[in-house]
Amino acid sequence: MPLQIIRNDITKLTCDAIVNAANSSLLGGGGVDGAIHKAAGKGLLLECMKLGGCKVGQAKITGGYNLSCKYVIHTVGPKWHGGTNGERELLESCYRESLRLALEHDCQSVVFPLISSGIYGYPKDQALKVAVDCITEFLIEHDMLVYIVVFDKSSFKISEKLFTDIAAFIDDKYVDTHFIFRRTQRDAWGESAVLGTTELVRSDEPVQVALSSEELREDEISTSEKNSFQTQAPSISLEEMLKQEDESFSQALLRKIDERGMTDSECYKKANVDRKLFSKIRSDIHYHPSKTTAIAFAVALELNLDETNDLLQRAGFALSHSSKFDIIIEYFITNGNYNVFEINEALFAFDQALLGV
Repeated sequence: MPLQIIRNDITKLTCDAIVNAANSSLLGGGGVDGAIHKAAGKGLLLECMKLGGCKVGQAKITGGYNLSCKYVIHTVGPKWHGGTNGERELLESCYRESLRLALEHDCQSVVFPLISSGIYGYPKDQALKVAVDCITEFLIEHDMLVYIVVFDKSSFKISEKLFTDIAAFIDDKYVDTHFIFRRTQRDAWGESAVLGTTELVRSDEPVQVALSSEELREDEISTSEKNSFQTQAPSISLEEMLKQEDESFSQALLRKIDERGMTDSECYKKANVDRKLFSKIRSDIHYHPSKTTAIAFAVALELNLDETNDLLQRAGFALSHSSKFDIIIEYFITNGNYNVFEINEALFAFDQALLGV
């Protein structure tokens, strides 16, 4: 996927460029800066000595030396002074200037730390928002694989309110274990005869129980279950509905893109999906995506829960309250937030897989 958040040591990643959160001297320091200089070796320091330093909000590029990258892009982030001294604008400039240099040097992949979020004191949740906003703005116009890397959980933080709201939503919806009791029926003597055994199922997949039409009596269906069987009045012809019933995931996706009046690039960029993967989906009507990719497209198309489940079912998936990942997706859809990058921030904070490839 074009933007990924990962937990790793930035000095151990293989890519075209890594970004160093440097100080203005560019001669090394603590934190990420010191770790990069140590891993790169003396050659990096000698080249940096020739650059004459760097101003806050600007960026300069050097070779990667002993690192597993071609380049190191050095940028100097702002120190936090309460947020009223142009800190955000300077931090935005760090990301934009770094991405500009990566583009000029034909980089296909670049790795960022959360600039200024360490000893410079920029609040981690705000630093993350600036990073994601700037990178996604860049990716709308350019194809590049960009990583935001954090060393540990303490280095990454979404807003406290969002985290608390999602945690409460999970607590309300999450079902850890399903109990399925087989139905009973009266035998010829009026006694209760068990049709099967009681099962205890622990699963990350939705539990499906097949019922006959006789068993599916009106008085046995809860209000929420009734609603799930209801469909909206068709606004298209019966013939068209039957065609859609047999659509594959790829066919349904392409139809919905057309219905939304979106271009292909608008859709796959909004879904945080690589262009090459989208090309495979477009060229193969039987393409079977991963669940995270299927949901990413549902988010990009801003589908409601029913529409999302319909698209997922065409790929062999469904949303379930036995999966925290699925509940987080439901939280964002029901709240009308279709920003895939904000969803990924929350998924990462809760140790879940991210949307996209």
